[in-house]
Amino acid sequence: MVTVFGLGFVGLTTALSFAHLGYKTYGIDIDQERLKLIQNGELPFHEPYMSDELKKHIGNNLIVTDDIKEAIQNSDYIFYCVGTPYGINGAADLKYLFSAIDMTIDAISDKRFRVLITKSTIPPTTTAEKIIPYIKEKGDIANQIGIANNPEFLREGHCWEDVINADRIVVGCGDVKVAKKLEELYKPMRIPFFAVSYSTGEFIKYLSNTLLATMISYSNEMAQVADTFGGIDIAKAFRILHMDSRWNHSEMSSYVYPGCGYGGYCLPKDTNALYAQSKEKGFTPPILKSVIDTNNQRAKVIATKIVNQLAGVKKVGILGLSFKPESDDVRDTPAAQIVRELQKLSSNCKVYAYDPIAGTEFKKRYVDLNIILCTSAEEVLNNTDIIAITTAWKEFRNLDFKMKKVIDCRYML
Repeated sequence: MVTVFGLGFVGLTTALSFAHLGYKTYGIDIDQERLKLIQNGELPFHEPYMSDELKKHIGNNLIVTDDIKEAIQNSDYIFYCVGTPYGINGAADLKYLFSAIDMTIDAISDKRFRVLITKSTIPPTTTAEKIIPYIKEKGDIANQIGIANNPEFLREGHCWEDVINADRIVVGCGDVKVAKKLEELYKPMRIPFFAVSYSTGEFIKYLSNTLLATMISYSNEMAQVADTFGGIDIAKAFRILHMDSRWNHSEMSSYVYPGCGYGGYCLPKDTNALYAQSKEKGFTPPILKSVIDTNNQRAKVIATKIVNQLAGVKKVGILGLSFKPESDDVRDTPAAQIVRELQKLSSNCKVYAYDPIAGTEFKKRYVDLNIILCTSAEEVLNNTDIIAITTAWKEFRNLDFKMKKVIDCRYML
């Protein structure tokens, strides 16, 4: 019934959600190591609840395979959850998406109508101006293919909750037949369903992520303003702000709160991609540019604060390496940017670092950063004189910092 290309956070969550609904679902990934892990019932990343779901469905409703032909032949819906990383000038790179589409079309050998759905985040106009023309170039087979985009709104650390209890399903399409087929697919979830134009579907995802990025950069800028004035309890000021009834009990506290800047895979990539795409179309959005500039400067601001307090001390502790708590994702993590800036400003300082679950992944991804990876927060405390908290893991609240200098980059203490 369903095939999902790409088994990262979005792809595996998507595949498991359809398996959970009772659909026979095929999962495909070109990473053989990841494929084997999942086939053995092991998650390739940290995500609450999903390990149990994987064990329940693998080999039953969920078939993880590299047999693309079998998967496509048995599927009516093909979802693409592959990476769309930074391309030239920050634009989204579509090479993995086009490669997956090529593999799909090569595997079709009948006249069955199938819907190809891009779940990967792509800038507005991509479906209409790039994907549709690309598929039309394949010849007559394009006549038996429906095309849509279907943005995801998942938060790492809450993926399963966000997909099962989603607050909306958005489908960008240009065909009533395709819209009805996707509405039928999602009907068992009983979640509000919106069929919109191709570019509206793409834009809604960027609208969401750039708003979150803007709130984060605004909060960090205001924290810097408060530091400039001095004598301001920044954490308390923001917590009182969150009590304003106009926010209607929303979860603004996760984003309208200062920290190290936004990180992970989505916000940096999507904010830069929308900015690049808008510039290409003829408008340079000044607020978006300021959001990106503020975020890019945040690591240097924090590293400078650390260096200004070193006073001859050359051993710095970093607590937290993932871009957010309850996740082992270190892509574009602010901790890496802070360490890099720190070592530029003070080349002979030693950095001791600890994260509850992301340490190994951090060392693997950032081989250029010379850090001493510790196995506990206490080991960091025992070897350093100044500590920077860069990820808001709950366990850091209960540490005895023993009169050490602490720079609480997350305003959590």
